[in-house]
Amino acid sequence: MRIATLLLPFIVASCKQATQNEKQISALKRQADSIATVSQMILLQNVAGAIQKGGIDYAVEFCNIQAMPLTDSIAEGLNVYIQRLSDKNRNPANAIKTQADSLAWKKIKSKKADFIEQHNNGEVYYYKPILIAMPTCVKCHGGKSDIAESTQNSITQKYPGDKAVNYKMGDLRGMWKIKLK
Repeated sequence: MRIATLLLPFIVASCKQATQNEKQISALKRQADSIATVSQMILLQNVAGAIQKGGIDYAVEFCNIQAMPLTDSIAEGLNVYIQRLSDKNRNPANAIKTQADSLAWKKIKSKKADFIEQHNNGEVYYYKPILIAMPTCVKCHGGKSDIAESTQNSITQKYPGDKAVNYKMGDLRGMWKIKLK
């Protein structure tokens, strides 16, 4: 009994620290989720604008030229590191390349929920699923019957190694990766 009494302050302090860590993680998660949401919204608005301006085929060209620089400018403006990754990438720069990202992808696929992960090098990342959430998405990322022939030709020309097809509404398309500071 005497040992338990002596250890009680340490146990209470330990619990407080765990609660404080949980609060910090929760705050980081909210911040990173906001960054991912804003990034997704900006990309979708720009793609919608491209579709409105010149149709789906024009949007393929827009994405080929502007998607990466747009993501980079969002990251720079928010002073963070942002990536979009997928096992079925269209742009080779969006391929999953590291073991840590591969493990994160497996976790995203099984849980379909966002999470924070600390890599072996101590860096902390936020991962969030990207879903096929709008019917317009399948016009470029759906099956053969969803993608117009001219659009498929544009995709093949711009992305010869394209793997980002055969999705249906609600499917997991990729994941956001945001480095937290």
